[in-house]
Amino acid sequence: MEKRRTVAEITDKLERGEGVVMTADELCNSVRSGEDIGFGDVDVVTSATCGVMSGTFAVLSFKVAERDEFERASKVFLNGVPAFAGPCPNERLGIIEVMVYATSHRDDRYGGGHLFRDLVSHEEIEVVVETVEGRRIETTTILKEIPFAKLCSTRNAFRNYHAFVNPRDSEVASIFSVSKFEGAFKELSFSGCGELNPLEKDPFRETIGIGTRILMNGAVGFVIGEGTRSSAEKPNLMGIADMHGMIPEYLGGFRTSAGPEVLNSWAVPLPILNEHVLETTKRLDGEIKLLVLDVHTRLPVGEITYDDVWRDGDLSVRFDASKCIDCEECQVTSLCPTDAFDAEAKEVNEGLCCNCGACVHLCKGGAFSCNLGIVTLGGREIPVTLRQSDRKKAAKLAEMLKRKILDGDFILTVPVSRL
Repeated sequence: MEKRRTVAEITDKLERGEGVVMTADELCNSVRSGEDIGFGDVDVVTSATCGVMSGTFAVLSFKVAERDEFERASKVFLNGVPAFAGPCPNERLGIIEVMVYATSHRDDRYGGGHLFRDLVSHEEIEVVVETVEGRRIETTTILKEIPFAKLCSTRNAFRNYHAFVNPRDSEVASIFSVSKFEGAFKELSFSGCGELNPLEKDPFRETIGIGTRILMNGAVGFVIGEGTRSSAEKPNLMGIADMHGMIPEYLGGFRTSAGPEVLNSWAVPLPILNEHVLETTKRLDGEIKLLVLDVHTRLPVGEITYDDVWRDGDLSVRFDASKCIDCEECQVTSLCPTDAFDAEAKEVNEGLCCNCGACVHLCKGGAFSCNLGIVTLGGREIPVTLRQSDRKKAAKLAEMLKRKILDGDFILTVPVSRL
């Protein structure tokens, strides 16, 4: 008979200081080293993912004027990023209520993801309101003056994602490239944190359901349902969390050759309720398929595994200032998707860097180094030139969740309904 236990039993064990919590990284490394991890050896596994997640938006409600100063807003711009006014008109209250898409943008260098990071970094935000009467109200705000600020998702934390290549001769702009995607199989980009990913650890959603407590960008939030385009083979999640508790390094803008996107991060606890859950949490990168798609048609042209892209790869990008050749126009500064490099100061902002590796191929002097790997596909050797997921930060977030659980600062929840 399969061994089983409940969330209540695990919680009781944690409260007595006897519970064992492992990060997905720790568990998988133990399995990889040949250690036999049994049902009695671990009670909770913390999983996480960090990467580009387009299906993200914010809902904000805050005061911009005194009562009866205007009837209601018709258009709103936050740091130049267009926001959707409503749905509640808040007539004559001087309050606006807006929804901001992460993929909305002011220009090709600043979008909703950048705005969200500025907010959680407590930067001052410029607010422009156009009213139904034809008035224009200009003011500023900061996050602590926005009582309601929730980050939400329509589609986040996919059960991993895909790799992309451009089989055609001509280059193409794409959300899966930083500079234009080179053709004829010259480069490969991919997304997904492989064996750390929450839905790869629990693909049948035996522990993850509606009401599951999570960390989104370091803030406590909840799963509220399945995301758009979710399926049994490729599940993803909808979630919500309060922006006031978020940590800036896990959230931000990510510029692509097709416009600004957003980096978002999730950490999800997986209580080991039965032996089947334990076995799925123990799956390694080599057991996880990664389809390679044609960036034009989004149809498969091959298949690899996450072992092919993460096994020998470095998690961090390194910068050697002595190798900088002071290019007249620094391509890294121009094209770094998170603006993490300051060419004048010759410094990398570690809080902004997402270890995507784009700089390695952009830098003419070879000042940036990171083994991104080479994938063999159909007899071709194709270099990885872009990672749209940050496994280093995902591992760090899973460790944060582990510590919060052990310290009693994060309580496991029983889903109110399965997905």
